[in-house]
Amino acid sequence: MIEVSVCRLRADAALPSQPYDGDAGFDLAACDRHELAPGERALVSTGLAVAIPEGHGGFVLPRSGLAARHGLTIVNAPGLIDSGYRGEVRVILLNTDTAEPFTIEPGMRIAQLVVLPVPHVELVEQQELPESERGARGFGSSRV
Repeated sequence: MIEVSVCRLRADAALPSQPYDGDAGFDLAACDRHELAPGERALVSTGLAVAIPEGHGGFVLPRSGLAARHGLTIVNAPGLIDSGYRGEVRVILLNTDTAEPFTIEPGMRIAQLVVLPVPHVELVEQQELPESERGARGFGSSRV
């Protein structure tokens, strides 16, 4: 088991939760009210800071129910929380619905946090890359 320290930066912040045993993500809740017009985005406070363990990354992902029912997504999905970051976790939400506004209320579950191992990687500059079956084909699609 991996322990992740979490700190409430505001008294009204909800601790991340996993509604069901075996869930991979922890639900993150909003602290403030935001009304998003169609196509509008907002930086939404969770009132939390986390200490992601070294060798891991915290990935902030959209909630599928909000996306399916209301067109709400995360602009930079997945958002990345590096292991050294100790500031507030905030979520950049976007209302993709073209007609309906969406209101985020305090306490509403707006995203989910997944903590995953991230290997240490060293980049090595080369003059040429090794050949592969795909090569340079398929930028944006594997069928092109």
